[in-house]
Amino acid sequence: MYLRAKLRVMITTGYDSSNCPLPEKGIQTLIADSLRDNWNREALTDYKGATLLYRDIAIRIAKLHILFQESGIKPGDRIAICGRNSSNWAVACLAVLSFKAVAVPILHEFKPDNIHHIVNHCEARLLFSAKHIWDHLNAESMPSVEAVISLENFSPFLSRSSALDSASDNLNVLFGSRYPKDFTSADISFTDADLESPAMINYTSGSTGFSKGVVLPNRSLLNNRLFASRALYSFKAGDTVLSMLPMAHMYGFSFEFFHEFTMGCHVYILTRLPSPKIIFEAFSEIKPRLIVSVPLVIEKIIRKNVMPKLEKPVMKFLLMLPFIGSGIRRKVCNELTAAFGGNFYEVIIGGAAFSHEVEQCLASVHFPYTVGYGATECGPIITYQDKDSFVPGSCGIPAPNMEVRILSSDPQNIAGEIVCKGPNVMLGYYKNDELTAQTIDSDGWLHTGDLGVFDKDGNLFLKGRCKNMLLGPSGQNIYPEEIEDLLGNLNLVSESLVIQEGDKLVALVYPDFDAAGKQGIQKSGITKIMEQNRKQLNSSLPAYEQIAEIRIRDEEFEKTPKKSIKRYLYQQQ
Repeated sequence: MYLRAKLRVMITTGYDSSNCPLPEKGIQTLIADSLRDNWNREALTDYKGATLLYRDIAIRIAKLHILFQESGIKPGDRIAICGRNSSNWAVACLAVLSFKAVAVPILHEFKPDNIHHIVNHCEARLLFSAKHIWDHLNAESMPSVEAVISLENFSPFLSRSSALDSASDNLNVLFGSRYPKDFTSADISFTDADLESPAMINYTSGSTGFSKGVVLPNRSLLNNRLFASRALYSFKAGDTVLSMLPMAHMYGFSFEFFHEFTMGCHVYILTRLPSPKIIFEAFSEIKPRLIVSVPLVIEKIIRKNVMPKLEKPVMKFLLMLPFIGSGIRRKVCNELTAAFGGNFYEVIIGGAAFSHEVEQCLASVHFPYTVGYGATECGPIITYQDKDSFVPGSCGIPAPNMEVRILSSDPQNIAGEIVCKGPNVMLGYYKNDELTAQTIDSDGWLHTGDLGVFDKDGNLFLKGRCKNMLLGPSGQNIYPEEIEDLLGNLNLVSESLVIQEGDKLVALVYPDFDAAGKQGIQKSGITKIMEQNRKQLNSSLPAYEQIAEIRIRDEEFEKTPKKSIKRYLYQQQ
């Protein structure tokens, strides 16, 4: 705490956008308005599957509300949801939020023991679960949950409540008695929750290995939606969007689903882990108005399909010629735009560090992209800039109503921890006051654990994680992410991680075995190439950042749902 107090004095530069009043309508009213205003529009489609209209969703929400009420569920109670992305996942979450209960999304990739722990830790009264998840869970390991409800058809897998059993068995009768004539848009009426009351508890699965229950209040969801309505102003009712990221993660929830739903858009949902082939097939068919992605997806596409063409000697020469070069870049951009469906306003990239080389490639062909920065603790947005004003290499400027500072004596030249304040910031970590106090200081600043600098115009540039920063032999700051970025551009390097062992740096590398196989390169050849890579890399690094050894991995690194490597698993190798 002494160090933090000392650093706080060092803040000399900060930027904020704290000039946008929150809307008078809360998220519950926004959901109700969208259901009424878009009654006959298409709302949610499980890709290659069924479509729900907004009126269909309204009816399902009304029935789930009856089930909640008859079962004794009250506003503020926790209701967990675990399953792959699907229309019914979205319906369940909307029903929970509009009831003013607290939604607890659980990533379906979590192991059963972790799911048991989260359900117990948040004291969930109900659990919505997909069948493939429930088949691996143990009811006895969740003794307090009153019912487990199927995400396939909303019937109970398990019930310990006679009231819920009765409501479930007679749900259509109860619905008919409540709406004897017909259920119409006029019957939709939700009351807004207090802005400071919890709306969601999102359990993170980060690269530090510590799962935390992030308590996000209604104001966080509302201000993130305010940001989206200003930043993504090109959206209108009826537009299409493709939901690829996990809905149980705030990045995918906020910007591939919730904002678009409240705008009356048609959200197509990829219900399984998508391959590049499926993604491009979906883009071609759906022609989404916006594309939200994590860096890994974009990097694989650009490295495999764009950069090899531009790096050919003849192409490099042609690109240097003024008129021919601009024509080639325009053609590459047009082809890439068409591959992404041709109808999007921009591609928003976020959730993890983005390769500088891939970004330079996108910028060189004037592809419409931007990079944002956020954290689950902010639900998630912290900084962003529209593609037309975006500065390559940065993460934009503070989002509406957010103030961002850097704990550094010279924030434009010396990296320091990024801190932020504003309505997006969480209430704290559920049942963990100690960690909350360590993360949100007495002045309300959220300490992100990330390092960054500003430019003179307030654009944020990330440098890495505080916990990842290494110390050189003479106390020099070493940012492993920057070395990994350079390493990722070298021959046959698919993924890499730089760790410190004693006084030397070691790079763990997962090679591109597919590319090696196509070139007829055996494992001994890969070893030789990696040694060449090491020497090439070291030629561009100062002495204290030199890589002493490259170790080849036979398997990919284990990753978080945002596709960030779980660094903590490899630090002690």
